[in-house]
Amino acid sequence: MAADSTPPADDTRVRARAAALVRRPKLWLVPTVLCGLLAFLLSLLYMGGIVNPNGELHHLPIGIVNADQGRPLPGQTTNLGTQVTRSITADTSGKADWQPLTRAQAQDRLASGKIYGALVVPADFTTTAAALTTANATTRPTLTVLTNPGMGSLGSSLASRITQQAAQQASLAIGTQLMDSPATAGADATTRLVLADPVAVATQVGHPIGDHSGLGLSAFYYTLLLVLAGFLGGNVISNGVDTALGYADNEIGPWHARRPTVPISRTQTLLLKMVMTAGITVLTTTLVMIATVGMLGMDASHLPLLWIYSYCASLAVGLGVQAINAAFGGIGQLVSMFVFIVLGLPSSGSTVPLEAVPGFYRFLSLFEPMRQLSVGVRAILFFDARADAGLTRSWIMIAVGAALALLFGLAMTRYYDRKRLDRLTPQPSRLIA
Repeated sequence: MAADSTPPADDTRVRARAAALVRRPKLWLVPTVLCGLLAFLLSLLYMGGIVNPNGELHHLPIGIVNADQGRPLPGQTTNLGTQVTRSITADTSGKADWQPLTRAQAQDRLASGKIYGALVVPADFTTTAAALTTANATTRPTLTVLTNPGMGSLGSSLASRITQQAAQQASLAIGTQLMDSPATAGADATTRLVLADPVAVATQVGHPIGDHSGLGLSAFYYTLLLVLAGFLGGNVISNGVDTALGYADNEIGPWHARRPTVPISRTQTLLLKMVMTAGITVLTTTLVMIATVGMLGMDASHLPLLWIYSYCASLAVGLGVQAINAAFGGIGQLVSMFVFIVLGLPSSGSTVPLEAVPGFYRFLSLFEPMRQLSVGVRAILFFDARADAGLTRSWIMIAVGAALALLFGLAMTRYYDRKRLDRLTPQPSRLIA
């Protein structure tokens, strides 16, 4: 018996052509509007956070230590260290939040990431400065600038620049006092030149980090890896489950297939995706650490804690992605991209300090996931996993984020299920009018 040569019904239909469809305005409308909005918002959000850090800078926390034990200069009631400290802390520019500290307190705050740097007045500061008015004096008084590279290269640099400027202004003020002293009335030109700007400024690392720490940026990039692993992994899992259950097409190159639709509620689908996210995140977290720490040699300690933290952080992001996708459907990937990446990067405070960004980003940093996660990573990598370096807050915010993802996702899917808003198999439709 000869095989039936009748062509399938699909082959007899009139197929649409690109040349005809491209002239239909409705086909252009939604992609054009969305692409334009994305380009505009991305430009505003990303560049708005970094375009003017000097202009936005305010209240950058910097320590100031007065260890000066010298006697006041003739005619003065306080020594030079006290005068320098009072002058600097009275600054009204608002660029820095000067915090008077002891040397031990300053070191502790540097080691816990609470200050970006410090200015130290040594114990012999007044004595050394007064000696310049005597014959054959060769040692200049020195102010020490302490940096904190664990707070990021830009934040540490801003603090270093502010402290150096403050030290320079203090030197000129002290020079004026020394020049007015009767002891320098007969000084030669060389001596008077030294006395006009008598203070030397030395820069030291207040809290050192490893050479393989990306100048303090490894914490940010490691956090970005965790967020991307959770974000991309969540979307891959979501699409993979939808394809396997027959709710999405499986298309690879020229090959196209659709599996039979499995009858399942939205709530059960979300639970399946979340369970798979929890399992697959074990693998992705391990591979991230193998690549960064094992193969690239990134400086890291507390490795078991770092793995557990990384897993929980990436899982919280993945659960959030699944909840958002379940709630918003087709635009869920865009929504989760804005929540976890677009709004998160400029408000993380890891590249540009929050004290140097507009207020909108400081507001976002109160709840944006990347900010909460980066503080915890930084505490583990640079600050000996100290709880007061932000690690405790990060753990709390991870727990809050995961709980919100579960509650929001399940609440939305149960609502859809109660309304009988089933996920139907797409059917062929007429061409766009």
